[in-house]
Amino acid sequence: MNRKLSAILLCPLLLLASCKDSDRSYDVRHDWQARNAQWFAEVYDAAQASIAQAKAQYGGEWEKHCDWRVYRTLLKSQDVQGPATDYIVCKINERGNGDWSPAYTDSVRLYYRGWIMDENYPESKTNMTVFSQTYYGDFDKTTAAPIAMPVLSTVEGFMTAVQYMVKGDDWLVYIPQQLAYKDLASDAIPAYSTLLYHLRIELVHKSGTGMSEWR
Repeated sequence: MNRKLSAILLCPLLLLASCKDSDRSYDVRHDWQARNAQWFAEVYDAAQASIAQAKAQYGGEWEKHCDWRVYRTLLKSQDVQGPATDYIVCKINERGNGDWSPAYTDSVRLYYRGWIMDENYPESKTNMTVFSQTYYGDFDKTTAAPIAMPVLSTVEGFMTAVQYMVKGDDWLVYIPQQLAYKDLASDAIPAYSTLLYHLRIELVHKSGTGMSEWR
């Protein structure tokens, strides 16, 4: 999975190394907000470029030939263009065969793993820091167990992604800090963090129908 994570931050390597060598009190989260904003901006721009290329080549059939999607938060109007931070970026790993996507009031069973940017970026360009997950090691559906949750119980960007997915969809979802936890922090997630999730939808349950037993 980690080899698919292609976000690159612009931060001078020599300067970072110099600070660490000369100052043992160096803050590994120095300029965290700006670095996370830059990470998301680069992913957003790369996704938009891939989508534009697919549209130019395939026209109305572009979605069949491009695995990138950019969606505006569903808590804002879809009829106007907003800043990049109003959007999530999604990379399709596997396309599901479900007939419909969950609504805001529905519930889902899904597998997920969430990452934040590694504190040592850009020295560790292929590593991310896991802050929460429902499976360990490489994803294996035969041993992993999905978690059940209401769609509306998640952060804005996560909630938006799920409402575009169907059963069997397997996506990477990049969420800007503005659609995640903003200026709030926890032990696992610093304030102003861009979030990256691996999401796989297993079941969708309509509101009022109850949640079926797993297996």
